[in-house]
Amino acid sequence: MKALLLTDIQNGFCPGGNLPVPEGDQVVPVANRLIRSGHYDLVVATQDWHPAGHGSFASSHPGKKPFEMGELSGEPQMMWPDHCVQGTKDAELHPDLDADRIDFIQQKGQDPTVDSYSAFRDNEKHALTGLAKELLARGVTELDLCGLATDYCVKFSALDAVEMLPGVRVRLIEDASRGIDPAGVKAAIEEMRETGIAIVTSEDVIAPASIS
Repeated sequence: MKALLLTDIQNGFCPGGNLPVPEGDQVVPVANRLIRSGHYDLVVATQDWHPAGHGSFASSHPGKKPFEMGELSGEPQMMWPDHCVQGTKDAELHPDLDADRIDFIQQKGQDPTVDSYSAFRDNEKHALTGLAKELLARGVTELDLCGLATDYCVKFSALDAVEMLPGVRVRLIEDASRGIDPAGVKAAIEEMRETGIAIVTSEDVIAPASIS
């Protein structure tokens, strides 16, 4: 059972959004090719789904500016611009993403007292989203990840997948992902590689599928 996890390909993380990842919209056509390739038995998307006034927003901390370090529930926290607020256009999946072929959407980041980069659990590793249980129940044996942003939500989702999905092969599709900071992306990819996550391209996935 092969699954594709599309991480936070939302308006908020693309050009014009409240927290745009450089070239974030360029992952959309690559993601669509993967979705339509016929390689995957299951396609899952994640969606940052913050309540207004989330504690990770700089606007919730008087005197703090976006991209400064602050504190949330006693832990260090990057202060973000308000983004992906529930029910807003910013939180919607990118309109060009082939959402009709997505089997289900895993929302995250609803708790205002803790941030949630990973698709599987919050940053304090206390509350689970239920995604790991769902994937295991469906018999997933291979999981490919891509999306936004490589150095944050994609990385933490991939690392948690290795830990929480025993026996499942995990791969990052690098050209279907974009990150915030080039140095952070490089470090994230190295960290994933050291954890046993294979770094592949969309062609590595699609070419064998088209041959078979």
